[in-house]
Amino acid sequence: MRGLLAPPFEGELFKSLLALNNAHAEELSYKTAGDLLALFQSASHVRAEAGGLALFVAFDDGCTYDNPNFAWFRSRYPRFYYIDRVVVDAAARGRGLARQLYGDLERRARAEGRERLVCEINASPANPQSDSFHHALGFLPVGEQSLADRGKTVRYWAKDFSSGSAGA
Repeated sequence: MRGLLAPPFEGELFKSLLALNNAHAEELSYKTAGDLLALFQSASHVRAEAGGLALFVAFDDGCTYDNPNFAWFRSRYPRFYYIDRVVVDAAARGRGLARQLYGDLERRARAEGRERLVCEINASPANPQSDSFHHALGFLPVGEQSLADRGKTVRYWAKDFSSGSAGA
């Protein structure tokens, strides 16, 4: 497994990350090349595995991001990182890469005095692997919302650093 990189991602690496994202569009949302580049430019934390086998994008609470899930967290929590997307290619799963990506962000969040990491996971259609993974990392469910315009329901999760629990 090669190392983690921060943007800019160019050439074949960018193409690989775009393909990886779009292969998981049901969980993440489809992106054109321009959309993905804009997402990278507006995010506060972006990492990719050097071979294009993993992508991780997060926004801190101070970002401007037009997303209903980010807005849900922003209305409830003060100092957080919102994990917008994390995806690991099937060929690289089971090697601890996702844990490494989450650990990298958690260290940064704690160093910056953020109180929690937050994310959403599809509840319908269900994503039980992601539920299990996040629970194992210490995330707990904190809410749910139906996104009728997107044809899904999401469950909101948080890992709280300030009190040792995920509650607000």
